[in-house]
Amino acid sequence: MYELREGKLVLASQDERPQGIKCATFGASRVAERHVAMGDYGGMLTISDLEYGKQQKDNLFSSQAHEGIINTIDGIGGTQGLGNGAPEIVTGGRDGCVRVWDPRVPEAVVSMEPDKNQSGRDCWAVAFGNTYNQEERCVCAGFDNGDVKIFDLRTNSIRWQENCNNAVTSIQFDRPDIEMNKMVVTTLESKFRVYDVRTQHAEDGFAHTGELAHRSTVWISKHLPQNRDIFMTGGGNGGFNIYKYHYPTKRVGRHAEDGSPIGVAGSVELLNSRIISSQPLSSFDWSPDREGLCCMSCLDQSLR
Repeated sequence: MYELREGKLVLASQDERPQGIKCATFGASRVAERHVAMGDYGGMLTISDLEYGKQQKDNLFSSQAHEGIINTIDGIGGTQGLGNGAPEIVTGGRDGCVRVWDPRVPEAVVSMEPDKNQSGRDCWAVAFGNTYNQEERCVCAGFDNGDVKIFDLRTNSIRWQENCNNAVTSIQFDRPDIEMNKMVVTTLESKFRVYDVRTQHAEDGFAHTGELAHRSTVWISKHLPQNRDIFMTGGGNGGFNIYKYHYPTKRVGRHAEDGSPIGVAGSVELLNSRIISSQPLSSFDWSPDREGLCCMSCLDQSLR
């Protein structure tokens, strides 16, 4: 683990873990706390206090969450500031399972698993959304076969599913703490989709617009916290693009066959594009305080 000393990242003195850390989030921790949830290559989910927990025995929470690697993790309840719902963590693993965890109880509160008669597909992306009051909350998960599924945690059911034709690498709602508005789904083969998730049709689901970018896999997407219509994408070509989403004149239309309400997709405009590395972007984040300030890491072992 690294810590910032005199403006430089240095290796902190801490016991090594038996398995490498694959993913982590502060999402379920309050701003005043330093609790990070981590998923490792052995399928173990742990929550540690970075301020005081210097050894594994100091972990606040630990559970064998998956069989094999935990590919992806997300948290909610701590940083949003509205206090809507319990602090929860969602994990997706190589075993094809998606599980929701409440650190106050030792077992998963929700477990979404593949059918016993089918082999599980790798879950590569998870994201919380629709957390606009104490009752509502959903999880969107993306898999290596291109499936995207939204699980309604209030009704404990699959609300919507679709196949993107390519493996899903990342998912993000424009804001997780409001009623579902839109989300970006990135995939292999240089593609990403922006879904309007405000209006759902019983048969056709959510409207979306697609785009080609980076001439390689689009690995990540992040919305600007100060303006949720602006988002970036990071690609396997070492570049990042800045887009702006434009809403249509009317967001809701009428279905040609049954006349029921159906969403109308908007369009995306490329604002800027830049290649910063010869290697893929591996992570990216915006500053919640200073608009436009961001940090990113690449597989060339650099942090920018």
